[in-house]
Amino acid sequence: MGSVLFQDITVGYEDEGSGEPLVLVHGHPFDRSMWRPQIEHFSRSGRRVIAPDLRGYGQSTVVAGKTPLETFVRDIVRLLDHLGIERFVLGGLSMGGQIVMEFYRLFPDRIRALLLADTFAAAETEDGRTARYEMAERLLREGMDGYAHEVLSKMVSPHNIATQPDVAEHVLGMMTGTAPEGAAAALRGRAERPDYTELLSHISVPALVVVGTEDAYTPVSDARDIYERIPNAELAIIEQAAHMPNLERASEFNAALEKFLDSLPEVPESTATTETTETAASAARES
Repeated sequence: MGSVLFQDITVGYEDEGSGEPLVLVHGHPFDRSMWRPQIEHFSRSGRRVIAPDLRGYGQSTVVAGKTPLETFVRDIVRLLDHLGIERFVLGGLSMGGQIVMEFYRLFPDRIRALLLADTFAAAETEDGRTARYEMAERLLREGMDGYAHEVLSKMVSPHNIATQPDVAEHVLGMMTGTAPEGAAAALRGRAERPDYTELLSHISVPALVVVGTEDAYTPVSDARDIYERIPNAELAIIEQAAHMPNLERASEFNAALEKFLDSLPEVPESTATTETTETAASAARES
């Protein structure tokens, strides 16, 4: 666990284990702790796992206004440059998955493989843009508590809320602990996101698409669409999980991801990491 101070923001992050880097991007309105089961599992099985807090979330600086997905990507790039990581497996869930697609659009050569979990590729509809802007204003006006309780049963299936109260409490805690200003800025940015549908057919690295069977936000049909558009992609459907299968069914999620990672061809360690450059070192320092 650490943080790095750049010129404009501080980014909190987890960096555990050693070996080939696996970078995990959280969704909205969560923080890096949503990846705790994956950080623990994969850092113990021979991988280096990095999970940042996006700006506006967790221990990273809250920036009001509008945060485009490209801004999140460039924050992650700065962090990885600071850590001396050049090429890596990149994964994300929901908004995190859209950030992964934006990352691939901007920096495809840095990505070794992709994980796209419970996400969708299309641009926002006109009604969807309006709804996101209205929700941003609501969060600023009312705070996160009412919204968090309203959507909990969509984030985590009702069955899992009853049988796994610790998971439900964790998800609710992440949502209520998020700063409204950061959440609103991300909502405005997502409202204006580009359409990644065409990009999918040009992805040339291995990709794993994961979805929970009970996900109301990004149903199985959305995952199948992404899977069918990416050449040679793999699809894992997690039973009895809603929007957070990595937490609701951590063992099944980890097993699917581990099988995918183990299938990747080996690469020399020198291509997975690189020494931090003088430029990166001067632009960032440990706090």
